[in-house]
Amino acid sequence: MAPTLDAHLWRSPLLGEPKHADIAHGRIQYFERGHGPTLVFVHGWLANANLWRSVIDDLASDFRCIAVDMPLGAHRIPVLPGADLTPNGCASIIRDFLEVMNLDQLTLVGNDSGGAYSQITTANDSSRISRLVLNACETPFDPFPPPPFDGLPAIAQSPARFGELLAGLRNPDIRNSEGAFGLLSKRPLDGEASDSYALPSIVEPGVLADFCRVVAATTPSAHHPAGRKLIADFPAPTLLAWNSEDRVFPPSHAERYAAELTNGTFVAIDDSYAFTPEDQPAQLAQVIRDFRADG
Repeated sequence: MAPTLDAHLWRSPLLGEPKHADIAHGRIQYFERGHGPTLVFVHGWLANANLWRSVIDDLASDFRCIAVDMPLGAHRIPVLPGADLTPNGCASIIRDFLEVMNLDQLTLVGNDSGGAYSQITTANDSSRISRLVLNACETPFDPFPPPPFDGLPAIAQSPARFGELLAGLRNPDIRNSEGAFGLLSKRPLDGEASDSYALPSIVEPGVLADFCRVVAATTPSAHHPAGRKLIADFPAPTLLAWNSEDRVFPPSHAERYAAELTNGTFVAIDDSYAFTPEDQPAQLAQVIRDFRADG
């Protein structure tokens, strides 16, 4: 079935109420549901708040769940043309969002490159973050971006070439292949969610421009020092929830990271690739619930 005209804009009702916050980068959309201790969810490249829909559906009975639409290629609202979209700049989006929202004593949850940005955010300013959850993302021992996506920054130096590459994601077979979402999700993605991830950069020039700048500026130069700083200076509880079958982010790196952090915990998740919130949302939700209940 062909996607509808607005398929790229779809957001699951499980996320809760759509809202927005205005920060220096521009307007950031987010979704809020539930009451209780605050969990802030950050997705990675070519995903959006939909990634967390089933996890939030499980946790919203006990937590205030806020899922941010980061400008990482599957968002609705482009940021300002001059916005800093380097790794430090993307981290500052998270920091500024927390500040504008006046959020304190929160648990920051990041998946994929959203986990890398969450580490940089926390290393730069942890004053509002009482706990950190990293799920299937770059550790200080991984390149950013990891193979086989490590060639993308070079391609993104040419917006035209990058746009041509992303245009292939119109084809569901390419989208589900090992070179795209098939390496990240063990099971085929839900059609509405998949369209919302793959299509925005294809149909919205401003979204493509944002994503191109994000990818072109990506190096480990901010992420690796952030990880080392967290190891040296971050005393708060940190959970590394990792997929035992992860094909992009080695579980052994996560176990090492957890061991070197002052208050790190490693928990294995079965039967999932890197998009754990898609493959195993119930397992991930339970791991987060247990982590928040521990102390």
